[in-house]
Amino acid sequence: MTSRAAVNPTGDQYEIAAGGRVAVVTEVGATLRSYAVEGRDVVRGFGADEVIHGGRGQQLLPWPNRIRDGRYTFEGVTQQLALSEPDRHNAIHGLVRNVPWRLVSQGSDRVEQSVRVYPQSGWPGTIEATIAHTVGNDGVVTEVSVTNIGATAVPFGYASHPYLTVGEGTVDDVVIAVPAERYLAVDDRLLPLDLILVEGRDEDLRTAAPLGNRRFDTALTGLTRGEDGRWRARLERGERWAELWAGAGLDWIQVFTGNDRRDLSIAVEPMTCGPNAFNPGPTQDGMIILQPGESASYEWGIDGA
Repeated sequence: MTSRAAVNPTGDQYEIAAGGRVAVVTEVGATLRSYAVEGRDVVRGFGADEVIHGGRGQQLLPWPNRIRDGRYTFEGVTQQLALSEPDRHNAIHGLVRNVPWRLVSQGSDRVEQSVRVYPQSGWPGTIEATIAHTVGNDGVVTEVSVTNIGATAVPFGYASHPYLTVGEGTVDDVVIAVPAERYLAVDDRLLPLDLILVEGRDEDLRTAAPLGNRRFDTALTGLTRGEDGRWRARLERGERWAELWAGAGLDWIQVFTGNDRRDLSIAVEPMTCGPNAFNPGPTQDGMIILQPGESASYEWGIDGA
């Protein structure tokens, strides 16, 4: 009997590189598995032989974060999604993070992939998403384009779930800065209650300071952008730094410090909307509606040293 080599749990691995920067993107989920600059990790990813855990580097669409009870009403029809977070009775992180994406093209410094989402339980339409990762002077840049190729309108949201690292031994001593004016208060299922100003609270990350004993699984918005139209979230530790920036349409960020202080990394997630955006509440204005033939596009990136 002829033996076959084992297939990686995340499928084919696409390495792209330029000028001392190296990233690996996977077939499954168009996932940013790793990113390093001059041999030092900037993204805390996972091994090629590992199953994705903690959402590391995954692409989240057609909704990010959570939908309460997996249920929402759109154009008068109630939809019921699978409860992919059963402990909290939520649907979480969309429909494409654990499926193979088709390779469109690959060069030495760029890889482009696409996926289609067809009508299914809880999802009424057909969309095509294309994601390109490029390594260059700006670090690793992610370009996202989504088009409604079906005959019916659909609700939509997008996020990605990278973890950043600055070589920390524990997240406590990482200096963090996020230019957000408001945070989302949530219930015990991490679902929205209210948007609150960060002033005077632990959630005020506008001035860089060590994380200390603060814990976050927190969505923030009201992000201050620079002259280039981008907001920037930054981690520092000694001479090490890691920065995530996001362009137009990505008006939310989720900061997650892990369930274990020894998790050694911090998720910094650019999002178009907050949790439960398909339902009425403080986050619904972040949901967009894609009519047939309409597209949405986003751009964000990571760099560090």
